[in-house]
Amino acid sequence: MNSQQQSSRIDYGLMLILLMLFIVSCVAIYSAQTTGQYGTNFVIRQVVWYVVGIGIITLFIRFDSDQFHGMSWYLYGIGIFLLVFLIIAPSSIAPTINGAKSWYRFPGIGQIQPSEFFKIFLVLTLSRIMVNHHLKNPIKTIQSDLLLLVKLGATTGVPLLLIMQQPDLGTSLVLISILLGMIFVSGITWKILLPLFGSASALIALIFYMVLWHPAILEKYMGVKQYQFGRIYSWLDPYNYESSTGFHLTRSLLAIGSGQTMGKGFGYREVYLPESHTDFIFSIIGEEYGFIGASIVVSLFFVLIYHITKLALTTKVPYYSYMCAGVIAMITFHAFQNIGMTIGLLPITGIPLPFISYGGSSLMGNMLALALVFSITYNERHYMFSSDQS
Repeated sequence: MNSQQQSSRIDYGLMLILLMLFIVSCVAIYSAQTTGQYGTNFVIRQVVWYVVGIGIITLFIRFDSDQFHGMSWYLYGIGIFLLVFLIIAPSSIAPTINGAKSWYRFPGIGQIQPSEFFKIFLVLTLSRIMVNHHLKNPIKTIQSDLLLLVKLGATTGVPLLLIMQQPDLGTSLVLISILLGMIFVSGITWKILLPLFGSASALIALIFYMVLWHPAILEKYMGVKQYQFGRIYSWLDPYNYESSTGFHLTRSLLAIGSGQTMGKGFGYREVYLPESHTDFIFSIIGEEYGFIGASIVVSLFFVLIYHITKLALTTKVPYYSYMCAGVIAMITFHAFQNIGMTIGLLPITGIPLPFISYGGSSLMGNMLALALVFSITYNERHYMFSSDQS
């Protein structure tokens, strides 16, 4: 295949969206690092991680659905091993940072978080489970749908327990969102899904009620510590906890609110917000570029999700459709949760803004997710006139 044929199979629309996210990321991180105690040029590092991410896309774009299908359980097994070893590894290899043991330390490279890559491994594995299940059960029944639900739940439950052990609430929520998103498109009857989602919603409401009105019961019977309720309390009433757990939220609200409609302009920041180049990068954008700049960033994510959704609906390969659903669920939850926590809509969980927040593991994981999406256009056009699209 010559270079012209390869070039015609590149998804240039997705490439343009990624380029715009890259520009937003570099500009926002550059501004964020001009204040505070930073001695590192995070922009240069982010560019390096983006280059590594492009390498990941270049490598995996050539893999078709059959290859992803075949390697999924192997990647899942590797991911489980890394998560298990993370728990038992000595601190010289896996240090505890901010109370969580979630990273491997590599000399000369930095820290790598295996759970960021496991999100993609989970998407590939759940997609394989759904494809194989529907091939073996062409006639749907309540029993077959329940069996599929158990398969998906068990496959997600193992890494979920390991990641909660670190503990990492944010990534645990992402895994759950991936599971729910893929269950939604799995074809399982609503006779099962409605009671399931209804029970889950009732359980969440009950937990919030217990946290707010009967925390002593949770402490006594479930071993929950009082300080663990801090994020909920500071989310509901941040100014009452401004000197402790509510500090970041109050500063974020002040920064975004002070940006008003047009923002203060590049580099004209007045609100000090620690670690703003990571989880609170959206606050920087809101302060410097106002409602208009923040809306543009939100619109970029809408365009990205729309683009992937369109691919999921037009592809003739079921595995690709399920794969896209998992990627959509992951990116949507990441963006919604991150932006929501910076404006007080949701509790703070430490989830970065995809493709914009600084972070090597997070960015490489997201680039791997986009590599799956790029591979659809790259490989499916090659089989455009094939009679067998499965």
